[in-house]
Amino acid sequence: MKAIVYTEYGSPDVLHLQEVTTPTPKDNELLIRVHATTVNFGDVIARNFKNVSARQFNMPSFFWLPARIAFGLNKPKNPILGSEFAGKVEAIGKAVTQFKVGDEVFGYRGQSMGADAEYLCVPENSLVTGKPANMTYEEAAALPYGALTALSLLRKMNVQPGQKVLINGASGGIGSYAVQFAKIFGAEVTGTCGTSKIGLVKSLGADKVIDYTREDFTQNGETYDFIFDVLGRISFAHCKKSLKPQGILFYASFKIPQLLTMLWTSRFSSKKVICALSSEKPEDLVYIKELAEAGKLKAIVDKRFPMEQAAAAHRYVEDGHKKGSVILTVGV
Repeated sequence: MKAIVYTEYGSPDVLHLQEVTTPTPKDNELLIRVHATTVNFGDVIARNFKNVSARQFNMPSFFWLPARIAFGLNKPKNPILGSEFAGKVEAIGKAVTQFKVGDEVFGYRGQSMGADAEYLCVPENSLVTGKPANMTYEEAAALPYGALTALSLLRKMNVQPGQKVLINGASGGIGSYAVQFAKIFGAEVTGTCGTSKIGLVKSLGADKVIDYTREDFTQNGETYDFIFDVLGRISFAHCKKSLKPQGILFYASFKIPQLLTMLWTSRFSSKKVICALSSEKPEDLVYIKELAEAGKLKAIVDKRFPMEQAAAAHRYVEDGHKKGSVILTVGV
């Protein structure tokens, strides 16, 4: 089979299309013919991990070394990137009971990756389920990471109907789904984004959109039950006046200063800071599929690249201007 392979860390130029052995499913695994996968922030970091310092890492520095060891200290342990996928079941192991050959599926691999290939083996009890019937393979591949992460974190926030939620970074891979889930949970939603992405955030259902290049939301007098900071770039000191008396600043991405602020506010402030990691579950992916089929959750596809242009897709993502997901079409 063909796959996008990298055997060293570095720029997008380390990615190469080459022939590799087609995997064989174990007893509990599905062999999936991949039709679409994505290039997201995790792929870019993994591809260049050797050049990402602990300071540049988007999580607390004590996670950096374990992550480096997991991905490979000097060269990648897993030479095939790709964490989101959509495709068709080509074969099943003898112990598989939930899927059959020909089923259209989508799912998420997390750090296991491996989806940038024509074929992929995944356990049937992992993050994989039937593809939403009303979505293309490309749209389905764009769902798992952002939707699973946003759903998990908003549940931890315990958003209630009628509450006011601000999504800081509402146009990105997580933020775009956070807007949609906050609306599904009944909140009044404000999203912040750049000028070129205002239309996108409005289309996701945000009640109000703030162009952060023209307005600082902390200066407009509005207060919120939750401020959900996707990239962890706003400080508690800067935005605490924008929180209601029992309001919470919730970080989807955080480092040690945010953790220390969380500890301080837990003891000395009625307004809180919470740092939390997402916890994806197979049943959540089924719920996401059901919402998509009901028309309550939409996938945002920005650009499509053929598999052969994986390096160009990585460069496009690194530019930081994508609006939604960047798709690699595989073998079609």
